[in-house]
Amino acid sequence: MYAIVDIAGKQFKVAKDQYIYAPKMEGDAGASVSFDKVLLVDNGGSVQVGAPTVSGAKVSGKILEHVKGNKVIVFKKKRRKGYAVKNGHRQQFTKVQIESIG
Repeated sequence: MYAIVDIAGKQFKVAKDQYIYAPKMEGDAGASVSFDKVLLVDNGGSVQVGAPTVSGAKVSGKILEHVKGNKVIVFKKKRRKGYAVKNGHRQQFTKVQIESIG
């Protein structure tokens, strides 16, 4: 059984007891979260597709921790001008364990 869920504008395919790295959300580690924007539910071959969401479907999970992603280097340069700028960025994520789909 799996579902496709919209979390903060991004779509994730989730299953029970799976870990996902969603964009940073409110809540402390150990807090429970529920996602109401369920776009698709597959239960052993029977597929329910929402228009735009499946009514009555909900995915619940638990926040495990807040983490940072890998560093992305942003390098800008203009040749022959002596201009070079180097910046780094680390995106913030929330690690969520999916507990139930229903």
